[in-house]
Amino acid sequence: MSQLTSDLDSHRIYMNNVTEVTVFILMGFTNNSEVQVFLFLLFLEIYLFTLMGNLGMVFLVTRDSRLHNPMYYFISVLSVLDACYSSVVTPKMLVNFLNENKAISYLECATQMFLLVTFGTTECFLLAAMAYDRYVAIYNPLLYPVSMSPRVYVSLMVASYAGGIVHASIHTVATFSLSFCASNEIRHVFCDIPPLLAISCSDTYTNQLLLFYFVGAIEIVTVLIVLISYGFILLAILRMHNSEGRRKVFSTCGSHLTGVSIYHGTILFMYVRPSSSYALDHDMIVSTFYSIVIPMLNPIIYSLRNKDVKEAMKRVFWENRCINKMYFPPSH
Repeated sequence: MSQLTSDLDSHRIYMNNVTEVTVFILMGFTNNSEVQVFLFLLFLEIYLFTLMGNLGMVFLVTRDSRLHNPMYYFISVLSVLDACYSSVVTPKMLVNFLNENKAISYLECATQMFLLVTFGTTECFLLAAMAYDRYVAIYNPLLYPVSMSPRVYVSLMVASYAGGIVHASIHTVATFSLSFCASNEIRHVFCDIPPLLAISCSDTYTNQLLLFYFVGAIEIVTVLIVLISYGFILLAILRMHNSEGRRKVFSTCGSHLTGVSIYHGTILFMYVRPSSSYALDHDMIVSTFYSIVIPMLNPIIYSLRNKDVKEAMKRVFWENRCINKMYFPPSH
């Protein structure tokens, strides 16, 4: 009887330890204070550039009526997504670089992971929708206003976000249903799925299967949509006899293909592989790249390689310059 009581008491203590994890510690890149100051300045600069670039793209599309078409509406939605994506991670990371207390609450960690997966998945679907938009515009331009009406492109945007929310909900519920009793130290700069699974004392086999199959399925579907769309676009390009038309197609599609290649390449490397090949320190760098660096690169990709965007930037610049001259004439 005493042995049974002892075992029950031990079980209660174990269960209390399991449920008492209310905070996690984000270990980050390093404990070296000088390196942390350098990283703070580096990522602060990246974050400010990300916000200016993405919000500037939204402003440009909103301001210039010549960019009021589905292609640039998709780009502006992508820009808002990237600004939000970076904002979920970077501010907390910047604070931790300068703060000895690197704790993040259980709820805050779950919220951060949910938003990250939502925005990341939404971007996958949105990039596929953008490829479909380019296919419709180039392969059958006469039917483009009907095939890509406001009802269609708004539905694609809403469906992309809905898919992201559903996918994020599945992984958030599955991950935070686990027990965290062995350690609360996350070897990462933010709450991501693999490092959380690594510190759980529960059986994570089901979570790993969910991660592999769900991310794999989303990747297969979205990449196939991109490949099929660009297959038809390539056929349309081969039929073109006008070199100027080909050049315009390459300028608009090249930027999108570049963005797709960079984004999907890092996602595939990060999530769609056996769990035995995870190396947390290496994966931390890769996940930081797609969550912080790619949102900074997208405005560059979609502006520098796009003739319409560059011309719109010039028009907005000269309009603002003329307005400044009108209201603030130079003094003699």
